[in-house]
Amino acid sequence: MAAVAYAAWLAIGAFGRPYNFFDMKIYHGAVVWWASGHELYEFIAPGTTLGFTYPPFGGLVMLPMAQLPIGVAGLVNAFASIAALALVLAGLLRPIVDRLGWPLWFTVAVAVPLAVAIEPGRETLGYGQVNILLFALIMADLIGLRWRSRRGTHYAATDGPLLRFLYGGAWAGTGIGLATAVKLTPALFIAYLLITRQWRVAATAIGTTIGVTVATFAIVGDESRTYFGSVLWQTERVGAADMTPNQSLAGLLARLYDSIETPGLLWLAFSVLVLALGLSRAASSRADGDELTAFTLVGLTANVISPISWTHHLVWVIPAIIVLADAAVRRREASRGIPQRTGQGPAFGGLPGVNGLRPPIWYPTLTGLRHGVAAIGLYLLFLISPIWPYEHQLPEMSHYQDGLFGALMENSLALALIVLVAALPWRPGAEPAFYGDRLARAVAVNGRR
Repeated sequence: MAAVAYAAWLAIGAFGRPYNFFDMKIYHGAVVWWASGHELYEFIAPGTTLGFTYPPFGGLVMLPMAQLPIGVAGLVNAFASIAALALVLAGLLRPIVDRLGWPLWFTVAVAVPLAVAIEPGRETLGYGQVNILLFALIMADLIGLRWRSRRGTHYAATDGPLLRFLYGGAWAGTGIGLATAVKLTPALFIAYLLITRQWRVAATAIGTTIGVTVATFAIVGDESRTYFGSVLWQTERVGAADMTPNQSLAGLLARLYDSIETPGLLWLAFSVLVLALGLSRAASSRADGDELTAFTLVGLTANVISPISWTHHLVWVIPAIIVLADAAVRRREASRGIPQRTGQGPAFGGLPGVNGLRPPIWYPTLTGLRHGVAAIGLYLLFLISPIWPYEHQLPEMSHYQDGLFGALMENSLALALIVLVAALPWRPGAEPAFYGDRLARAVAVNGRR
């Protein structure tokens, strides 16, 4: 474990960039400016053209750090993000390590530094960003859906209402709602909930978002009107589309066209295509009993279609790596004839068997190799992050300055995201989150046999 942490530290030094809480300095300066009686969105960080770009609810959440020195605020954010990441990984890895017989917290202790070392993790912590915290809010809803699908099995009749509320997952949707109120892009998860007819969870998410936003209007009406009336539409506040760290589809197209601006109609057409593909694959993943992959596909799709997706936004590659690695292990186990309890039968789109047990599959011993190679390759890509040696900025330098290979490397993370949306496999029955329908009852019947 110590060796992994040390290796992660060396990797950050080798492949990361100089970090000095740059974004945290902007947030901190903005809330200090605001607390001293100025208008929040009028703040411009000294020596830059950058100001506060989050909705006013995000400003309210960050307002307490105005009482802290900037260095302390950055460290508090870093430690809170690492703690949140550890809890998220514990939730995501729990079903996998239980199946494999590994110790949970030792596995998490190894996984956390590995996740921190890759581009989204180290950029989030080094710049003082909030992406891991928002990621944790959304993943909390995934855990809530998991518990809700198995409600009644985690508490006894004598347990109090608090435990029933907690383990019953009735709060699922709150995390997505709060994340959407802080940063608008998680709203795509609400669309996913509606498409998959998870009405109660969607209503909770929408109600939370609206409730928090209305309450913010009541508290800071001037800032709310400024944000939704003008700041929201000022895309130039966050930087030019062609900047290398913008690894969205918009950034990819701008660099391919060697232009500061994205070709609008082309971006819109491809975004609609990616949106339809991502949401349809997420819905199919959920229907086959893999909610983790469904959430991951939605998060990756949001990264791709957002006009700006800085590399610290790309935290959804973390569950993508987990899904790929687990898919490799599952296929390997199946090829060796090891029964895999999926918790579901053919009605769930899984393989036929008795009581949800998969029969042996006599494939060659290399079964699962492509998924394992994909998991390792994806991890190494985001660990090394080859975009930075080929970073260019118009008009000083063309994005084709280093030829076709350089252009490919500068866009490599964006290309990987698009491939993941199109090809990330799901694992039938691995992460079911059905409730209140025929499939949930079938899971319960299957489990009692």
